[in-house]
Amino acid sequence: MRAGGLALWHTVFMSDFATARDRAAGLIFDWNEINRKGRILPKNATFFDETLRDGLQNPSVVDPGIERKLKILHLMEDLGIHCADVGLPGSSKRAFDDVLRICQEVVECKMKIKIACAGRTVVGDITPMIEVSQRAGIPVEVYAFIGSSPIRQYAEQWDVELIAKRSAEAIDVAVKDGLPVAYVTEDTTRSRPEVLTTLFRTAIDHGATRLCLSDTVGHATPDGVRNLIQFTKNVVAGTGAEVGIDWHGHNDRGLALENAIWAFEFGADRVHATGLGIGERVGNAQMELMLLNMKLLGQLDEGHDLTKLLEYCETIAEAVGWDIAINYPLVGRDAFRTATGVHAAAIIKSMQRGDAWLADRIYSGVPASMVGRKQEICIGFMSGASNVNYWLGERNIRPDDELVGAILEEAKTLDHIMTDDEVMAVVKRVRGE
Repeated sequence: MRAGGLALWHTVFMSDFATARDRAAGLIFDWNEINRKGRILPKNATFFDETLRDGLQNPSVVDPGIERKLKILHLMEDLGIHCADVGLPGSSKRAFDDVLRICQEVVECKMKIKIACAGRTVVGDITPMIEVSQRAGIPVEVYAFIGSSPIRQYAEQWDVELIAKRSAEAIDVAVKDGLPVAYVTEDTTRSRPEVLTTLFRTAIDHGATRLCLSDTVGHATPDGVRNLIQFTKNVVAGTGAEVGIDWHGHNDRGLALENAIWAFEFGADRVHATGLGIGERVGNAQMELMLLNMKLLGQLDEGHDLTKLLEYCETIAEAVGWDIAINYPLVGRDAFRTATGVHAAAIIKSMQRGDAWLADRIYSGVPASMVGRKQEICIGFMSGASNVNYWLGERNIRPDDELVGAILEEAKTLDHIMTDDEVMAVVKRVRGE
């Protein structure tokens, strides 16, 4: 590129007046957009948060107190999550009281988030949801579930006729009292098509307005997601009814997040996830990563604010007693931390130019500022002088060749990133403090 061309390029793409989109187009070639089929999210797509229900079924978590649950609820609202399953009110008095209090909070605070509850296809599980709805004064969506796979039928000694009968009776109770019903076939991804056809048609005939396809044991691959959703759309089309399709996926094969994104692509209009992916066994699709990827793929409005994702995850982790892995995307300790000299130097050069946009992307596929964090520069055995100069500058410590050299010399002898105390020990030694 000629000097004049370079100057023009710099003016266009490095100008303070250039939009983020213009800069991204000029500075980042995005292979993700090559031959993109189109919009991933259907126009009526909704995110369904299962943290306070399915998430709490993880065997290693604690059931948070109501105040913590309310804080999590408000963070869901702040993040623009559309719906939340807040528990099984028929399972215990505590569960009932918590669900009622959450519903009352939604009313008192005039929140936009919609509330759902889960229960078996048993009348005794449905009636507490009706009571909660009546006492709180808001509709509660009923997620009524029953196993549908041959392996589950064999274990329970059920037949299709019995499953259909129980399903119809439970749906009838909810519909009679005016509550919307999502019919949940557990283990859908291992269920026979003829059985699903019978159950789906029964549910629709009795007034269910949604069908929830459950990958209960994390069995599905993206091909399975495609096949099952297309099959379900065909069954629904045959009834002539307006029925939504949910996708609920677990992570036993490590595919929950990928499957959740594909579910939207293949035609589900509501996808379930939990904060940090907590849930039974190895968990569910991760809500924060789904929101992040939808944002990066341009599927959320530009004004959709995700800066509270960090608080959402940390609040959930603290509430349920969960340890966040240090390398976990977005919220792990190391997500935006580097001690590598080349990486740090590029970030620091961008910062020195006062270009926060560039610093946040030069060595990060996820802008830290998007999720309420910032890039961090550390000092270690792969660091260079720029790391040390930046670290000292951040703490208003005057760098000089002797001090920088001493810190680097110490760093090269260690097998780990230097702690603040270790760096300060060198500072004090060199400065004679």
